[in-house]
Order: sequence, then structure tokens, then C-alpha cells
Amino acid sequence: VNAGINGTMAPIEMLDIEDWDLTLNTNLRSTFATVKYAIPFMKEQGGSIIITSSINGNRVFSNFGAAAYSSSKAGQVSFMKMAALELAQYAIRVNAVCPGSIDTNIGDNTYKSDAIEEVKIPVEFPDGSHPLENAPGKPEQVANLVLFLASDESFHVTGAEIFVDGAESLLRG
Repeated sequence: VNAGINGTMAPIEMLDIEDWDLTLNTNLRSTFATVKYAIPFMKEQGGSIIITSSINGNRVFSNFGAAAYSSSKAGQVSFMKMAALELAQYAIRVNAVCPGSIDTNIGDNTYKSDAIEEVKIPVEFPDGSHPLENAPGKPEQVANLVLFLASDESFHVTGAEIFVDGAESLLRG
């Protein structure tokens, strides 16, 4: 399950309800719908559901103005844990991959309000924000984890949130 937008980034009091709803519907409601409608097809043979969440939903909260995005990603992790427990009886595994900064085009659907500067807390990090590689990750690094979780090699892994962030969340979290 991979649907995601950053949406509008603005202070909470300035975030329009419509922008909140768009982000939650795109990121969280679509996750629920995908899983819900996959279950009947998976009940007979089991399998693996992998939800793409984010470090911003449960480990890093320094992206000011991202209340809707972070809430949607935290919701995905909670939903994953509930689904993992409920679907275990059908041998359906459910896990979440939580990437950090990955070199993708998600910035194309991000709308930053100038008012973010009003709520931003000045924070200085050591040189670089990605300790392991000193650069954002690559999509194929996330894909490799997804391939493992989709394989039979992960038959005893369920209900796990796995971070793919080069230790970024440990530095910034």
C-alpha cells in the first residue's frame, strides 16, 4: 500500500479543513480501502501487506507545518498493528515500512505556507542529516525491504514498523 502526499504544510491554526481532509484521505483512507478490499482475495492463501508510512508519523516531529501528514502516517502505523493482529488468523502478515528522506518527487505535491516560519523552532543539526550515507536514500533501498517483506523469508514478521532512513530519525527524532 503506497499512496502519499505531503499536502499543505502550515501551522495548525492556519491549516484549512479541506487541506487536512485531502492529506488524510489520500494517505490514510486509501490505505484502509486498499487493505479492506484485498482481504477477501488473501484469506484463502495468506500473504503479506506492506504499508508505506514514514518516520514523520512516529519518530520525527521536527518538520513544522506537517500536522496532517504526520497524523496520517501515524494513523497508518496504528492501523497496520490492528490489521496485523486481526488478519494473523488468515496467515496474512501486515507490516509498515517507514522511510526517511528518499530521493523522490513527493515535493511536487507539497505546498508550504510562509507562516511555517512563525511556528518553527530553531534547531541545528550536526553536519548533514543522514549519518549512514550523508545523503537521502534511494527508492530501491526501500524497495529491497519491501521485496523481503513480500517474500516467504519474512513469514514470521508481522506488526512491525521498520525504518529505512540511514539513521536520520535517530539524529532528528
